[in-house]
Amino acid sequence: MALSKADFNNINVTPVASKKLKFNSGADGFEAGDLGGSMVLLSTQTASNSANLSFTSGIDSTYDSYVFKFINIHPVTDDTIFQVNFRDGSTAYDATKTTTFFDANLGEDGSGGSLGYVTGSDLAQSTSAQRLTRSVGNGNDESTSGELFLYSPSSTTFVKHFIATTNTYVYSNYSFNQFVAGYCNVTAAIDGVQFAMLSGNIDSGVIKMYGIT
Repeated sequence: MALSKADFNNINVTPVASKKLKFNSGADGFEAGDLGGSMVLLSTQTASNSANLSFTSGIDSTYDSYVFKFINIHPVTDDTIFQVNFRDGSTAYDATKTTTFFDANLGEDGSGGSLGYVTGSDLAQSTSAQRLTRSVGNGNDESTSGELFLYSPSSTTFVKHFIATTNTYVYSNYSFNQFVAGYCNVTAAIDGVQFAMLSGNIDSGVIKMYGIT
């Protein structure tokens, strides 16, 4: 069978630059389309002595899953906690939540090395913000980074599940790997997500929101 090659200069992908090319149903040509599993960057927020970073648009039925990636979140206040809350149609971030929280840790001097459930950081039908970390330090090289997945936020039938994983350089020179999971126990759609410190502002750091195709 003879091979033929396409003239690259004659392939116009400009109208679908945000899409991927895939074989068509006849497998004899290409077409534009989304391939499952792609991450689409929807929004980026950068803290600068900010009271919070709030995502108030773009969370809708376009995507079944959303992921928020937070990078080097550095607090103004020492020994404070990075947390999240959700908006369910009103102006307040107070969706009712039930959650779990456990973590592993190790100190720079080799101390610690434990894994355990943290009862003081879980919620039971609470509207309070959910803790994502232990106590973050505010030293020049101290911060927390991680990600949070939110599933089917626009559903008006099911609860809205979320999971988060973070790693924190805490004020006492420990590395804490934190694991959080739970659900917003509401049938209203979740249309906003807010990140903040338990006390004080977010000095610096970046949070990016992606939709998952």
